[in-house]
Amino acid sequence: QVQLVESGGGLVQPGGSLRLSCAASGFTFSMYAMSWYRQAPGKERELVARITSTGGITNYADSVKGRFTISRDNAKNTVYLQMLSLRPEDTGVYYCVTRRAGDDYWGQGTPVTVSS
Repeated sequence: QVQLVESGGGLVQPGGSLRLSCAASGFTFSMYAMSWYRQAPGKERELVARITSTGGITNYADSVKGRFTISRDNAKNTVYLQMLSLRPEDTGVYYCVTRRAGDDYWGQGTPVTVSS
């Protein structure tokens, strides 16, 4: 079955950086677009970034453009989210998501806290 396992979250000071990873299994990773979502405390989940199956096209939320970079390694079945210049408002749980046959599959999430 589809499994998505995120890692790399943690506590970081404002202005710092983190790289999140999501290891995928149970499906042909290279055929599917992948996304990162986040959910801040008390807020709804929001799309942060998306990457097509080949990695040729990426899209970002306006709030993270120029600071976050989504990438993937299809040989390793892994998608990444490099986050730079982190702000307190980037705090939340970050989820790796894929859509397959009309169904969305979510990982368990990795928490990111940006605080001094």
